[in-house]
Formats: sequence, C-alpha cells, structure tokens
Amino acid sequence: MGFKCGIVGLPNVGKSTLFNALTETAAAETANYPFCTIEPNVGRVVVPDERLDRLAEIASSKTVVPTYLEIVDIAGLVKGASKGEGLGNQFLGNIREVDAILHILRCFDDDDIVHTGAVDPIGDIDTIETELMLADLESLEKRTEALVKKARGLDKEAQANLDLAERVLEGLRAGRPARDTKISADEKNSFQMLQLLSSKPVLYVCNVEEDNAADGNEYSDRVAEFAKNTGAGCVVISAKIEAEVAQLADAEERAEFLSALGLVETGLARLIRAGYELLGLITFLTAGPKEARAWTIPAGTKAAQAAGTIHTDFERGFIASETISYDDYVTLGGEQAAKDAGKMRQEGRGYVVQDGDVVLFRFNV
Repeated sequence: MGFKCGIVGLPNVGKSTLFNALTETAAAETANYPFCTIEPNVGRVVVPDERLDRLAEIASSKTVVPTYLEIVDIAGLVKGASKGEGLGNQFLGNIREVDAILHILRCFDDDDIVHTGAVDPIGDIDTIETELMLADLESLEKRTEALVKKARGLDKEAQANLDLAERVLEGLRAGRPARDTKISADEKNSFQMLQLLSSKPVLYVCNVEEDNAADGNEYSDRVAEFAKNTGAGCVVISAKIEAEVAQLADAEERAEFLSALGLVETGLARLIRAGYELLGLITFLTAGPKEARAWTIPAGTKAAQAAGTIHTDFERGFIASETISYDDYVTLGGEQAAKDAGKMRQEGRGYVVQDGDVVLFRFNV
C-alpha cells in the first residue's frame, strides 16, 4: 500500500480541479463557488515507479502491481470551522483519518475566480492551521480533565499521558501546532492515539498559473521559505496543466506536452515524491514469473516487519530475506545472474530494508 492524504484548503483554491486531474476522473464536481465538494471524494492513483516496469521486463512477470496513493478531497474550510462554521465539522472529522495533509494554496491572480479575500497563501496557511489547532485545543482540554482524575488515583499510564498532553497544550496555547511538540520514542504511540489534527505532516501544494509551473512565482517562493522554516514540504503544481495532461492518453503525447512547458514530469510525480520524503517512506520490490510488485514501508523498517506487509505469516515465520539491490538486479540481468555474481545477500530479521531492494522472503509457519 501507499499512503492516504487529504487535500485541504480554503474554498476555490483549486482542490477539486487538482483532485480530478490527479485521479483522472470527474468524481469531484468543480464549480466556481464555495463548498462544491460536499462529501469527501476518494481516489486511488498509481505511484509512478519506472523501476517496477524494468523489473517486470527482466523477470518476465505476467502482471505488474504498483503501490498506490489514496487521495481524499475534503470540503473547503473557512474561518470558524473549529466551531462548526461552513462545513467545519465534516472537514475536521475527515482529516483525522489521513496520514498527511496536502494543503492546496492559491498562488495565482485571477479576478474571475472568487477568493476569500486577497490572494495571500501565507495568510491562508495561518487560517487553516489556526482552525486545526483550535479544534485540537478543545479536544485535548476535555481529555486532560479525565486524565487528571486518573492521575490522582496514581495511575502511572495516566500520569505519563497527562504530562504529554500538558506539553502539547502548552504549545497549542502558544500558537504552535501539535507536531512541533518534542516527544520521546516511548511517547510516540501515546501521541498518535491523541489523533490531533495539527500533528499531521503537511505538504504545501502551490497552485500556480501555467507559465509559472516550472519555476514557481513570488507567491510560491514565499510558501517555500515558510515550509523550509517550519519543517513542512512544498511542491509547485499547475492544476490547469495537470487537468490537460489527464486528457492525454498517450505517454509520448504527455511527454511532449510537458516538455513544451519546460517540465520533465507531471505534478503528480513531484507530489508523490515530496509526500514520500515528508512521511519518510520507501519502496521495496518483489519480482517473479507471476508478478512484479512494489511495496511501501517506512524508512528504517526491518526485514521481518517488511515481510509482514506482504502477509502476517511472512513475519511470524520469518527465516531470512534474499536481497538484491535494484542496480545489481538490472545491471546483471535478473535474480539468478545476481546470485551467481555473489550479489544476492542473505539478510536476517534485523536487516534494515533499503529503498529499491528486490527481496524474496523465506519463511516457515
């Protein structure tokens, strides 16, 4: 599997246009008025990976199974959403379910398209971030009341969680999102259990005019600087271009169209790469006569846990992983050739899987 992200933003910044383009569907209605997306639209898009096709070619695989990115197009948010304004309640509920936030920002001028005030992407960031933090503040204050009662009863787990909650609350009250709270490795699970909206990693997606798709503009430059200073991701995309690319069925036509605009790849490819980097994700590969397949795991995952992403039995009965680097697999011409050249490694359950590893798991249950 890949990861699940929610497209958010103020009304009329290009969320639904981008969603339609990325998923190559018309599942989300696009209209020049707020809240045209009433219910969240969900789409799955293939994560482009040229390595997988090359692997399948060498292994003579009958089928190719890529990994996927799941995109949720969430209703536009307005100031006051944390108190139920606009479609705030739906927005806040839907965003809890995603791994990352794709915050679409309007970075272009167009008098024909309604916008909530002057075009100000940094101001838009502040509006949505504030609503998320206000919602978290209200939620966490209620939880803290219950934790205080349990902590008074000398409940050690409650005492630890109370300490964590109070640190997060301190930051929220000072205007800092939950993700800025410093937590220890032991607190990671407890932190995730809080399901705080402002704890989600953010990738700012600057929607620019077609002429600025390659290099961005003054608006997107400001966002990029802001993202750098706050540890967020940032990518420049033209929703109009992505919509036009989606209408081209032929790969060569797409390449020519992008090249004419000074682009070497689609915005989707850039978005996915930035998203993987933001979330610390990598891809390992499996290949054989039946299928070639891509698998997404967090960086730092050990071999036994990686095996578990294929099937729980693989992890439970893990013996070893026969591992070949992608470069060796391709250069030498396949599994057997890599094995003959001494490039296939027997790795134990503690081996940290690397991006592009071609793996065969040995197990016994």
